[in-house]
Amino acid sequence: MANGKGAKPSKEAKAAAKAAKKQASKERRSQLWQAFNLQRKEDKLLLPWMIGAFVASVVVFVLIGIFVGGLFFLLPLGILIGVLLAFIIFGRRVQKTVYSKAEGQAGAAAWVLDNLKGAWRVNSAVVGTAHMDAVHRVIGKPGVILVAEGAPHRVKTLLAQEKKKTARLVGDTPIYDVIIGNDEGQVALKDLQKYLMKLPNNIDTKRMDNIESRLSALGARGGPALPKGPLPGGAKMKGVQRTIRRR
Repeated sequence: MANGKGAKPSKEAKAAAKAAKKQASKERRSQLWQAFNLQRKEDKLLLPWMIGAFVASVVVFVLIGIFVGGLFFLLPLGILIGVLLAFIIFGRRVQKTVYSKAEGQAGAAAWVLDNLKGAWRVNSAVVGTAHMDAVHRVIGKPGVILVAEGAPHRVKTLLAQEKKKTARLVGDTPIYDVIIGNDEGQVALKDLQKYLMKLPNNIDTKRMDNIESRLSALGARGGPALPKGPLPGGAKMKGVQRTIRRR
């Protein structure tokens, strides 16, 4: 009897895998092109910045090649770096546009939290109001972070209540509270991820699992059904960023 262990994939399996990979690549290119066109229509400086970065990179490497030699080696390198710089500029300007459009919209903070990179446990709208005010709970190595978005005079009460309930279950684990906004003592939407990343590491993964299990006992208490995310024209920022990184 043939042993399945270590058996080589059949030609059909290889062909299917190759086709799937090709299709995924095609979808990424399509998504990137769609995002580029959306951004280009709204951002008149996008092309000048991208072209300028590309040309500047090529010129610098050509000049270095002329003066020190090795032009045929440095020119391709300058082109590659120029393309990379253009994509970095594209990604950052797309991100800036997305954040500016998301500012003040219901669900904006939840969308930002859902795009966090790393071992974060996000529960959107663990509590909220009919006015689309909400408190989101994040568990990470800093501890528990409660992020509130909505009218400050309403979310302060929600935040205080949720912090009190959470403290009963997490013991001495640090609890941070954040209100999204541009006033003093608040955190701007565009700075939310940066703010979370700068928090100190206070607990390990095992403690995170334990806290998550305890807090699940609080259950869902009727938080608002927030939008999936305030993205312009249906563009998926998370997918765009992933595509740019692969470039």
